[in-house]
Amino acid sequence: MPEKKIRVLIAKPGLDGHDRGAKIIARALRDAGMEVIYTGLRQTPEMIASAAVQEDVDVIACRFSPVRTTRFAPSS
Repeated sequence: MPEKKIRVLIAKPGLDGHDRGAKIIARALRDAGMEVIYTGLRQTPEMIASAAVQEDVDVIACRFSPVRTTRFAPSS
């Protein structure tokens, strides 16, 4: 029986429109034998979580812009 591939969801949260880094990581993970699902740009935390559940992934990888701050949980 073939070994199950690790399923990775790559998400690009926030308003940053640059996704080259996420695409490079996706390619490297595919080359390493993993199955990669890329959600695209400008994803909300809710969209990322929904995609992760729908795709039944093992790992969620988020690529953040180093110059912006994104809040992922409401402040208390």
